[in-house]
Amino acid sequence: MASNGLTVPVPGRDEVSPGPLSPGLGRSSNPLASKVTSVLSTSYADSEFRESLALLDERGISNTAETRRQLRLDVQKEVIDSNGKIITEFGRVAEQLRRIGTTIDKLNKSYQEMRGHVTAAHESTSSVLEEASSLMTQRRNIETKQQVLKAFREHFVLSEDEVASLTLTAEPVDDRFFAVLSKAKRIRKDCEFLLGFESQTLGLEIMDQTSKYLNQAFQKLYRWVQKEFKTLNLENPQINSSVRRAIRVLAERPSLFQNCLDFFAEAREQILSDAFYLALTGTSSSGAKDNSVKPIELVAHDPLRYAGDMLAWTHSAAVSEREALEILFISDGNEIAKGIQEGRENELWLLMADETDGPPEFDAVKALNELVDRDVSGAARILRQRVEQVIQTNEETILAYKLANLLSFYRFTFSKLLGNDSVLLQSMSNLESEALRQFRSLMRDHITTLEGEFQHTPSDLGPPEFLQESLKQLTAIMKTYETSLASDGDREADFEPILAESFDPFLAGCENMSKNIPAPRNSIFLINCLLAAQSTLEPFQAFTRTRVSRLQSAIDEHSAKLVESQYAFFRSESALEPLFTALAPLSDARKEDVVKVARLDAVQPEALARAGQGLDDFLPSAVMDAMENVKHLQDAGLAREITEEAAERFCVDFEHVEELLVAADELAEEEQGRQAGEGDEPPSLRALFPRTTGEIRVLLS
Repeated sequence: MASNGLTVPVPGRDEVSPGPLSPGLGRSSNPLASKVTSVLSTSYADSEFRESLALLDERGISNTAETRRQLRLDVQKEVIDSNGKIITEFGRVAEQLRRIGTTIDKLNKSYQEMRGHVTAAHESTSSVLEEASSLMTQRRNIETKQQVLKAFREHFVLSEDEVASLTLTAEPVDDRFFAVLSKAKRIRKDCEFLLGFESQTLGLEIMDQTSKYLNQAFQKLYRWVQKEFKTLNLENPQINSSVRRAIRVLAERPSLFQNCLDFFAEAREQILSDAFYLALTGTSSSGAKDNSVKPIELVAHDPLRYAGDMLAWTHSAAVSEREALEILFISDGNEIAKGIQEGRENELWLLMADETDGPPEFDAVKALNELVDRDVSGAARILRQRVEQVIQTNEETILAYKLANLLSFYRFTFSKLLGNDSVLLQSMSNLESEALRQFRSLMRDHITTLEGEFQHTPSDLGPPEFLQESLKQLTAIMKTYETSLASDGDREADFEPILAESFDPFLAGCENMSKNIPAPRNSIFLINCLLAAQSTLEPFQAFTRTRVSRLQSAIDEHSAKLVESQYAFFRSESALEPLFTALAPLSDARKEDVVKVARLDAVQPEALARAGQGLDDFLPSAVMDAMENVKHLQDAGLAREITEEAAERFCVDFEHVEELLVAADELAEEEQGRQAGEGDEPPSLRALFPRTTGEIRVLLS
């Protein structure tokens, strides 16, 4: 064993270090040489050797002969001392181990004693433990059953307080009532699960009892809603949240729900009827005078305003009623629909009645419209009576139509507000039809009174006074209709019956009058009447376009008759009628026709000279004389056009005559050239009739 890890080979004192100066010594027989060889063969690069040298340096040992001699002894002494210390320490460890062994023996003995006691105690208490374990198991089972029973009672059984809140009328209808009602409905629904077990008695009993409580709760809720409706401020039909919630819940019983709506509608109908009567007369239904209200009857002398005020009040009441009830049927409409569907599924007789067609879906908007319609039905009856009285007592034609148009406006408005199936809309339609019947009746009476005037034609052939008056009425009617809400596609068709009553009879009267007037004065008279009618209808072509086109066609037809009359005037007054008649069938393109020209009586020198003289006498005042024929035509431009067209036709005929005369002269010259010297030269037709077409056009322009 070494100390501090130092192991240094130290030579003995008597040993001599070999060196290079003793080469003569034997290698195998000399131990010194071996030692030297061993020392020289030592590697100073070895890590252990280097560590030994580093340890010597740390000890501060000087390299002297004495130190080298004592180094080995010192090292061995340190090793021995270290070993002694180790032995001493191991002695102490052995002593401690002996003590530990003694303690373990004592512990083993105590353990054995305690084990004996425990075994004896276990043997004496085993029966008690088994009994206690059994009791603990029973306790756990009982606690589990108690929890199940408690959960079952909480879920499927209503407490006495809950039953009292649900069925007793003394208990308020508040959030607790609705919570218990929801719980009862949930219990009845969950009883279907209990009916799935073999023993269905419990489920049936609970379902029967819960259904009884639910029926009592709905009856209580129904009576409470009726009571609330009685105390509700019906002047302001805003339904509070509690009543709206109750109505939503009552929807699960459609019969009770409908009864509540009927009760509400009856109350609102009476209130609105009384309010309308107060607005009309300024006096309540009980006879009390209300000075703050300006009665609508004060303007009864003005039928249009009177009817308009009544209709405006009704419309305002309907709008207010709808706005007040929208929160119930629109905001809560889905909840009501779900409730009604659930109620129909629960009420078996309703379900059986709907098996064939299926239950109708709840339409919130339709239900709202129907309720508002019922609310204003009482006021609508009073309105209908008053408006019918206004219509029947009116004797003015224009006013009758304005009333019909006013009713048409409100009919359209109420159809947008309440739909097409409302009673109020039906009343508006009936009143509108009655107003139109009154309008037609007054118009026919007016035409009957004018039958005597249909026989007197104005001396200036202008539109008769009755036509002018009827056109003024028609203008007022068309202005009224123009402001109506009729759709653009149907406006013309809708207005046609009005024209048939207020326009066609007067125009037919003018046509009958024209039959007693000689031509062309009858055409002038009719054109004047048609022009007046056309000028009246033209500003309203949005709904009179077809009728204006028909009037224009009639004007063109009678204008053509006047053109024909003026053309005949030109032919007869110019003394050219015989000449035009004789030459009309002939053509200058056919030689045989040209040959016939000189043989005609109308082309003989005397007749041709008379025709030329008559033409010369006619031409200076021809246009003035022709215009004098149509001087009563009130459209000067049309009179000029008619005369110009007739003059143009006259010029065309004259040109045809001129061409034939020129062709006849040319043919005569050719014949004369072939028969030169055989006789006297015949007179030239153009010399006898010198006027040219250009001159005629200038003089007739």
